[in-house]
Amino acid sequence: MTAPDLAMGISDRNIAPLNDGVAVTPADDSDLVALTRAIMVATAGNVSIMTASGTTLTLPGLQPGMIYPIRASRIRATGTTATGIVGLW
Repeated sequence: MTAPDLAMGISDRNIAPLNDGVAVTPADDSDLVALTRAIMVATAGNVSIMTASGTTLTLPGLQPGMIYPIRASRIRATGTTATGIVGLW
């Protein structure tokens, strides 16, 4: 099942504050509850994601407390070294 897009219909230029978030447990075979508008990590490291369009890529060296605007449908366990990941929308 594909993660629903809670921001559907919102302009890509939307600068409104984020509305909600959820702690993420990385998993190679399950989608998030919704597409993220951003992610944040508690400890530095790499985060492997599946994008909204289905591309798998690794975001290297993410730093704690920074908000990274990325539309992810999945946070993958394989290749993810950062911990304390939060999906935001």
